[in-house]
Amino acid sequence: MKKILFASTALVATASVAAADVTFSGYGRFGLGYVEDRGAAGTATTNGVSDTVIVSRFRLTIDADAETDGGVRFGARVRMQADETAANGEAGQAGLNAARFFVENGGLRVEAGNVAGAIDNLPGYYGFEPGLEGTFGMYSGNDYSFIGYSSTGGTHNGVYARYAIGDFAVAAAYDSAPANTATATNGDRWDIHAAYSFGNLTAALAYGETDTTVSQEMTVLTLQGDFGPLSVAAMVGDEDVNNAAGTLNTAVSDTFYGVSASYAVSSATSVNFAYGDGSGDGDTRHIGLGAVHDLGGGVSLRGAVGTKRVGSGDSTTVADFGAQFSF
Repeated sequence: MKKILFASTALVATASVAAADVTFSGYGRFGLGYVEDRGAAGTATTNGVSDTVIVSRFRLTIDADAETDGGVRFGARVRMQADETAANGEAGQAGLNAARFFVENGGLRVEAGNVAGAIDNLPGYYGFEPGLEGTFGMYSGNDYSFIGYSSTGGTHNGVYARYAIGDFAVAAAYDSAPANTATATNGDRWDIHAAYSFGNLTAALAYGETDTTVSQEMTVLTLQGDFGPLSVAAMVGDEDVNNAAGTLNTAVSDTFYGVSASYAVSSATSVNFAYGDGSGDGDTRHIGLGAVHDLGGGVSLRGAVGTKRVGSGDSTTVADFGAQFSF
């Protein structure tokens, strides 16, 4: 990570500002990704595509912040990211996403713009994702579209607030529907969560809702804990999700659940596992097993293999392997 201090004449002359920092950080990853019958759909973009393609990501995060003489921090973040296009294996183009701003003092933090919501920030929600690309997730059975940070564009303009005191924290977020897009599945969204840590365990409960023709909602409970070399996360939730026509989608409006774990075999090597599913006929099931080997200096080898399945359909074998480096 490289840190550059900008102390311009204008900043020095401003009595209310103590200092301003701009920080560059991120990571790169590249390797091979396999998806069984990747090009089987036979469309113009997938016909003839190999099951195995080069996968990659470059992510550069730019953070800027300043602090007043009274100790109040102000800041913003933008991100540049380039990924491969999974459907055809071609390299994608990098571009900056929308900005996220924040103000923070003590245990209170308020963000605006391209925010991650209360569910996206929920402790234990993502658990441990095996693979170079985080190919498998214990959250795969969830179909509700909550307020999420966008790394590659500007999909919303919302507000998020979190207050923490000791081992307890509460958070809430709101995102208004974009203008001229009043459809059955696009409305004002909000979500909240509460989290409490006791010893080596953290429990969190969240609720989210979208106000549309047919209201969409989601409730989820997560648990995450560390037990020596073993770290475990689990979730269970319930959701109501719309069809595009505004009627309830009974195929995915149901209970979803998942579990994931990471075990440190040695100081340099860990294995991880994820399982996610739901009780609906249209839910997606993930089962994956992977490993990470630390080479030092922020460089690691990563890979995983497993299956994905939608509803009662056929399982698809998915795997990846490659290197990741942080800076």
